[in-house]
Amino acid sequence: MNRFQLNFKRNVGPTSESIRKCSPKSLDEWREYYFANVKTKEHVEDLGRKLYVKITEVIASEVEEVTEQDCIDYMVQLVIDRTFDGYMTEIQTVYGQLQKILGVQIQAAPDEWDRLFNVDFFIQVKDKYIGLQIKPVNTGIQLPEIFKEYALQEKTHQKFTEVFGGKVFYLFSAKVGDKKEIQNKEVINEIIAEIKKLEQL
Repeated sequence: MNRFQLNFKRNVGPTSESIRKCSPKSLDEWREYYFANVKTKEHVEDLGRKLYVKITEVIASEVEEVTEQDCIDYMVQLVIDRTFDGYMTEIQTVYGQLQKILGVQIQAAPDEWDRLFNVDFFIQVKDKYIGLQIKPVNTGIQLPEIFKEYALQEKTHQKFTEVFGGKVFYLFSAKVGDKKEIQNKEVINEIIAEIKKLEQL
C-alpha cells in the first residue's frame, strides 16, 4: 500500500486533521464523519480494489492467498479504526498527564454529560464536579475554529456549572517531539484553584 501511495493524503484525505475537527467519542461517530466529510466509503473501498489489482498484477506470485475483500477491509480499517485508536491514545495521554500533576482522579464523563454539557472528563470534589474538555490540535486546525466552537459551547458549560457547581476547562494538546503535551499549561493552576475553592464550600 505504501509502495503505491494509496494511503497518502491525496488518496485518503487529511485523516489526522479531520479526526480532530470531528472530535469523535466513538468509532461509529468517526466513521460517519469521515465518510460524510472527507472521502466516501465507496472511494476507500475503491482504493482497496486498486490495492488488490496492484498486488495481484505486480507481485502476484507472493500473494496468491490475498483476496479483494482482504484489501478492502484493510483500507477501511486503516483509515477508520487506526486513526480513531491513535486519537483516543492522544486524549488518554493528556488526561493521564493532568491526573498525575493534580494528584486527583479524573474520570470519563457519562455520554449524557457529553451530549448535554460538552464535557469529556470530570473531577469530583466532595459533591461538586469540575468538567474538562480535551482538544487535540495541530497546524491543520486553526485556533479561530476552536474559539468559535468554544463560544458555541459556552452556554452548555455555564449550565454544567449551574448543575454541578464547578467550572468547565478546555485543555489543548499537541505533539512536542514524540510526546503529546498540554499546550495551555496556565489552565492547570486555574483547575487547582477551582478544586481548592470547591473543597472549602
